[in-house]
Amino acid sequence: MKKKLFATILLSTVALSQGAVVAGVSADSTDDKIAAQDNKINSINQQQQSAQAQVDQIQGQVSEIKKQQENLQAENDRLNEESERLSAEIDELSKNIVARQESLANQARSAQTTGTATSYINAIVSSGSLTEAISRISAMNEIADANNKMLQEQKRDKEDIAQKQKENNDAINTVIANKQQLEDDAQALSTKEAELKVAQLNLAAEKSSAENEKNALLQQKAEAEKAAAAAAAAEAAYRAKQKEQQAAVKASANTTLQAQVQAAAQTPAATPVAAQTQAAAQPAVQTQSVAAPVATTSRPTYSTSASSYPVGECTWGAKTLAPWAGDYWGNGGQWAASAAAAGFRTGSQPQVGAIACWNDGGYGHVAVVTAVQSTTSIQVSESNYNGIRSIGNYRGWFNPTTAQGTVTYIYPN
Repeated sequence: MKKKLFATILLSTVALSQGAVVAGVSADSTDDKIAAQDNKINSINQQQQSAQAQVDQIQGQVSEIKKQQENLQAENDRLNEESERLSAEIDELSKNIVARQESLANQARSAQTTGTATSYINAIVSSGSLTEAISRISAMNEIADANNKMLQEQKRDKEDIAQKQKENNDAINTVIANKQQLEDDAQALSTKEAELKVAQLNLAAEKSSAENEKNALLQQKAEAEKAAAAAAAAEAAYRAKQKEQQAAVKASANTTLQAQVQAAAQTPAATPVAAQTQAAAQPAVQTQSVAAPVATTSRPTYSTSASSYPVGECTWGAKTLAPWAGDYWGNGGQWAASAAAAGFRTGSQPQVGAIACWNDGGYGHVAVVTAVQSTTSIQVSESNYNGIRSIGNYRGWFNPTTAQGTVTYIYPN
């Protein structure tokens, strides 16, 4: 009996010992799994933090570009309003200056033909009395005072228009520079937004717990990376094109009006139907007449450099080929009024070497005439035509009266 009891106790002891070992092994295995899972969670958390930091960084860059675009656009809106105001003031001053020029010229011609000084003396000598003589002298003084006042007003308006033209030109140049920056920013923004989408999908993939969802997100990420690479390539191509265009513009600045006229002479004489009809009714040699000459007035001396106008714009191209043009004449549509105020002749007849000025109610356009068949068939050399910013002949023979609004020609002498 004692032997059986002892055996039973011994077996129980062994069984308990083995159970304890199994329980210990099971506990150790679970702790390892928990520890492994903790490590995995910590690793994922670190990856999420890294991905989130990338998203935040790119998001900040996108926000900064958008803010710069908003600021540039706001500045352009303000400068455009200022330019419109200055343009209206310049037009009004130009009209006043031209009107006074004609009046002063008429008085000068009258003085030369009638002998004003002799007439004044005769008027005083022929007076019937001292009172009449004094009255006549007073009247002559009033006329002289009026003439002096007109000369002072003419001088003041010319100073005002020169200052407003400078301010207007500065505003126009800033707007054009801002537009170029906006175009550059738009390309950079496209690339950054594509990069942002990649980073966001990468973050979503890191946060995904389901393997199938993660695979789908990774596929989207791969597609987004491909799109980002395409956007970066597009931006690189854009900047390469900009660099190529700048080189072409710089090279075209070495041309001269004579070279452009010689090149235009090689263009076949093929004119539009409207131009052929007019040419048949009127020989080409008769259509090259210019506006009737008026009394010449002194004009300011301008710089021969085109640096006062933005490189690649139509105004820069016209100034390059016609260095006698003014330095601060504004947008292309404002050149005719500015030239008239400066004493240059303007008219409706095309002439080789003249500047064609189109006013379409907006920015307008200018080009230099290189060949003339009739008033409806000419050739010009220009820049910024259809986005081509280097100087060249891009239209061949064309009708200037139906091109870009009302056309006025500015003559160099």
